[in-house]
Amino acid sequence: MPAGSRARLIALVVLTVTVGVGVRSVSANWQAGAPPKAAARPQAAASCSLDWIGHEAEFERALRTAVVTKMEDVPIGVTKPQRARVDPPVPVASFAWKALPPGRKKGFFESYKSEIAAYELDKMLRLQMVPPIVEREIKGEKGAAIYWVDNTSRWDVKNPPKGPEPRWSRQLTRMKMFDLLVANIDRNQGNLIYDADFHLFLIDHSRAFTDKKDLKGISPLAYVDRDLWTRMQALTFESLKAGLGEWVDDGELRALLTRRAAMAKVIEQMVATRTERSVFVY
Repeated sequence: MPAGSRARLIALVVLTVTVGVGVRSVSANWQAGAPPKAAARPQAAASCSLDWIGHEAEFERALRTAVVTKMEDVPIGVTKPQRARVDPPVPVASFAWKALPPGRKKGFFESYKSEIAAYELDKMLRLQMVPPIVEREIKGEKGAAIYWVDNTSRWDVKNPPKGPEPRWSRQLTRMKMFDLLVANIDRNQGNLIYDADFHLFLIDHSRAFTDKKDLKGISPLAYVDRDLWTRMQALTFESLKAGLGEWVDDGELRALLTRRAAMAKVIEQMVATRTERSVFVY
């Protein structure tokens, strides 16, 4: 990569939580061209928790079939998830359990099916940021069994993490693109986790995949990942129906395509204002 292009990719990312009308979202402010600064606090030795890649079927099977030995309340999260300990504890030692039948709760649409759809779309886009999620029934109640990624840290808005560039900033760009596409109105520090190797994981999508057709209330784009955008553009109603139809209604799939069209207009305006080379990262 030319030195000039590499410099444009390097960004100092400062994440702040912005509060909208009942919506909390993470927005990224980029200082283009600035060299990445060292982390403000000592970092632990690298420990990659991205362990399901290439073993998705094995993890999904374990989430469906492993025997639940203990259920624990999770103090974080407005949807009151639980943590299920399982046996055998490999490859999955535990999972988050969300039994949220589709419907409006406290003014927001919530559904465990949206959690599963987020994972299935992640696979379609080769995003590799949403942990494995399957439908499971526990004590007669259906819900989402979400792989509990161990050895991670939660986002601290007062002392946000600064991973190695340009990979870290590219992950943040991909997160924002994904949130806009699926209409995730609830991205906040409580549902962003990362491992010591600075892999960013996206959790909690129960309020996504609605019939929302605009991009309001979701963190806007600053840059665009070229490869991910190419894969997003390749999505069709038919491919979405085949991949997500069990979890997302036709009207909500069409709304997703409408949001993609809105994203395309935003990206076109960004390019017209800033040039293509300063908008797209590779």
